[in-house]
Amino acid sequence: PALLRSCPPGARAPPPRAMGLLAKLLLVLGLCAGGRALGTPRGCPAACICTSDVLSCSRRALLQVPRTLPRTATTLDLSHNGLTQLRDGWLAALPHLEALHMGHNQLEELSARAFHNGSRLRHLDMSSNRLRAVRAHYFAALVSLEELLLYDNRIARVDEGAFAGLSGLRKVYLSWNNLTHFPFRSVHGLGNYSLRTLDLSSNNLSSIPVEELAALPENVRNGLYLHNNPVTCSCALYLLLRRWKQQGFRSVRDFSEEHTCKVSDHVPRSLIRFLKYSQMFENCSGGLEDAPRARPFPALVSQTLLITCNASLPAAAPTYMWITPHHEPVKQPGNSNRSLEVYSNGSLKITAAKPWHSGVYVCLAISSPQNFSRMCEVNVTVHYPKPDGETFSTGLTTLLGCIVSLLLVLVYLFLTPCRCLRCCKKAAPRSPPQECSAQSSILSATPPATEAPNRKAGAHKHVVFLEPLRETHNGKIRLALGEDFPDAKHPKVLQLKSDSESISSVFSDTPIVA
Repeated sequence: PALLRSCPPGARAPPPRAMGLLAKLLLVLGLCAGGRALGTPRGCPAACICTSDVLSCSRRALLQVPRTLPRTATTLDLSHNGLTQLRDGWLAALPHLEALHMGHNQLEELSARAFHNGSRLRHLDMSSNRLRAVRAHYFAALVSLEELLLYDNRIARVDEGAFAGLSGLRKVYLSWNNLTHFPFRSVHGLGNYSLRTLDLSSNNLSSIPVEELAALPENVRNGLYLHNNPVTCSCALYLLLRRWKQQGFRSVRDFSEEHTCKVSDHVPRSLIRFLKYSQMFENCSGGLEDAPRARPFPALVSQTLLITCNASLPAAAPTYMWITPHHEPVKQPGNSNRSLEVYSNGSLKITAAKPWHSGVYVCLAISSPQNFSRMCEVNVTVHYPKPDGETFSTGLTTLLGCIVSLLLVLVYLFLTPCRCLRCCKKAAPRSPPQECSAQSSILSATPPATEAPNRKAGAHKHVVFLEPLRETHNGKIRLALGEDFPDAKHPKVLQLKSDSESISSVFSDTPIVA
């Protein structure tokens, strides 16, 4: 119909029979072209879904890998099929492949050239298959491999050099298999220390070489998962994993309750969670827990450091390698910018130390490509020098300030000036009589006998106020008596008069003759 609508006006439409013949012709041309629909990339299998760089053949009941594949694919999904084998060199048709998903198939063996031409492959998923072993030649051609998923297989053996040459390998998942032994020395043979995850959980590991685990680099120990294995209980293993837990390694911290050990080899079900219920290990002491830790090495900024590798040498003359706090391996003669240098005797030289050089340095002796042994650990701390003028610490200064403040308070409370009234009177300055004013208060501890009955019972103090002195008579001060003492011969009044006379004698102009 679209073709008919595109005809010019007045043109005759072809008869229906001619239209049928045209449709058949187009169908034949399509079949001759390989059955590819319009818009489908060249080389895309009929049973798969192709995009620009993804080829999905999942759940297509495939028994073998399709022979025609698009060269532009970087991701290939062959999971959930019935593949039993891989033909040699089949990856040559996928030169840009980076991720290959082959989980949930029936692969049991891999030929020596099964992954030939897969040098750019970085992610390989072969989980949930029927592999029985990991041979040394299986993944030797995958030099760029970073992630390898082999969980949920039937693997009972891993060859010593299974991961040799895989320098970029970061994650290996081998959980839920039938492993009874694992060659931990093969981890040393990776050539560098990029490995971050090695999952060996949920296997049948009955014994774990504690010495080999202790010699692994810190980044490997942090990602080494060993839970859900029927290992035999031992003090050495308990002390090792307890120390890893104290150091905060996620492999033990995240699965603390899942770490089990078997009390008796003759009783398969005698498994205990030894990190959670550690009563039976209370008498464990010594061993790796008391092993010498990283020795401290303080230093100042811009100082040149020379760190020796103090340990007994193996029989064969080894070469040395240092692991920096940033997980960088440094061999002789040193790193690329020569800020770190390694000498033939194993000593490490740090030129012009900086604060970012601080951390734990690990010295390893290499006697063969697959045989590493840890020699020592050094904890380097680089700090700036303290200024010379700083003589007192802040704490001492604060203490002295508190003591001085306390003394001042005591002086104020107990050493107030002029506590003697007579001394104060004698020290009073002279002033003209006309400018003086007197006010006095007489305190009596006992009430007088003539006290009125309407007074309050609690008021035992009586105060006599003297009016201000307004005039003098013959140079003497005349007192104005209050109403409380109307009698001029009262004893209190007589005492006041004597005091006033003494005061007037002091303030009078008449000289005093002794």
